[in-house]
Amino acid sequence: MKILIWHGYLLGGTGSNVYTRSLARAWSRQGHEVVVLSQERHPQRYDLGGALVVRPEIGPHLPVFVMDDYEAVRPRLLQDLTRLQLDDYVARNAAAVGDHLPADFLLTNHVLLGGPVGAAAGLPFAVKAHGSELEFSMRGRPELGAWASETLSAAQAVIAGSEHIVRVLGEVVGHGDYFERIRVGPPGVDVDEFRPEGRESALRALIEECRHDAPHPTGRNDQRRPDAGNAERFASFFAEDRPTAVFVGKLSAEKGVSLLIDAASRLDLRTVVVGFGPARRELEQAAGDLVLFSGPLEHRHLRHLWPLADVSVVPSVFPEAFGMVAAEAASCGSPPLVARHSGLAEVAAALELEYPAEQRHLASFDTGDVSDLSAKLAELVSLPRPQWQAVSESARRTVVRNWSWEHVATTITDVMAQ
Repeated sequence: MKILIWHGYLLGGTGSNVYTRSLARAWSRQGHEVVVLSQERHPQRYDLGGALVVRPEIGPHLPVFVMDDYEAVRPRLLQDLTRLQLDDYVARNAAAVGDHLPADFLLTNHVLLGGPVGAAAGLPFAVKAHGSELEFSMRGRPELGAWASETLSAAQAVIAGSEHIVRVLGEVVGHGDYFERIRVGPPGVDVDEFRPEGRESALRALIEECRHDAPHPTGRNDQRRPDAGNAERFASFFAEDRPTAVFVGKLSAEKGVSLLIDAASRLDLRTVVVGFGPARRELEQAAGDLVLFSGPLEHRHLRHLWPLADVSVVPSVFPEAFGMVAAEAASCGSPPLVARHSGLAEVAAALELEYPAEQRHLASFDTGDVSDLSAKLAELVSLPRPQWQAVSESARRTVVRNWSWEHVATTITDVMAQ
């Protein structure tokens, strides 16, 4: 088949960006002709399996849900743009989709503005709801919910990453006729890329990947790039073999990183914090010598970092569509410990089905409860090695069984064929 994917943002980083490039790669490997429409200016950096990448001309503004820096475009919060400006953006993107017809179907990302772009494009389409648009831009703004409901009524299917997102769609968009066409389809994990690895091999490969990082522009620290000197810092940090926790995600209040830093300080637990965001300086000031901040890392780094982690913590205090970093860590054999809410609770439930009975309580902790987080961390990192290994292997099995990208890609094509 010929499949078009419309994604309004980039192909690097986390969340919907990773979803888009990974799905494009999976479909391409399955023999489909794939065209990705995004604002990525450096598609050569990513393995898309041979998919064609096109960058539509979007006009003066990029509608976003959280303000960030973008290369050569001016971001503005979606809710701050006028309907006239949004309609112009939708029309430009729908025209770009039209340039690549005929096609068998179109997948668009985000309820807004994926729903409107799909409805305007004139071919069968599905919308992938990611959650960020619902929580950050649409919740409490009924006019945006009404627009979404109107355009989703034309969709052949709406893909929700978890039952939590289904509930949020009902709250924010309402139970329109599209609701009968919602299908739950979690994001996927590249189980061949993310796999367990011995400590010495993983550390050696991590250091080597850091040495390949591009230097920062002269006189400027680019927060979207890994920190300078990470190779030497990781070599020193991991010189001693001791229990280690890892966090990967945005450094902002809703991600709950301060909870992990507090818990780790109580336990003198070595911790790596990966990511960028507005809270970094404050978090660094609160952290002790046993916490290493690396800046953002790419999959080529993380595939070697996670095997070095005795536990991977997802302490978010804000609803999450799905715990992607938890699933990727688990695929590497690093047991996730997640806050038990929203889509993260669904990840924890899947892990618990595979875990040994006596360790099932170690998949999650009470949201926002640093004492519970500390207690679970202490128990996980002090498990006798055979017991920890059993948990690690169970985490890996959970991912292979439920969340491979090939499984996700086939599920969506099956939905569109109905």
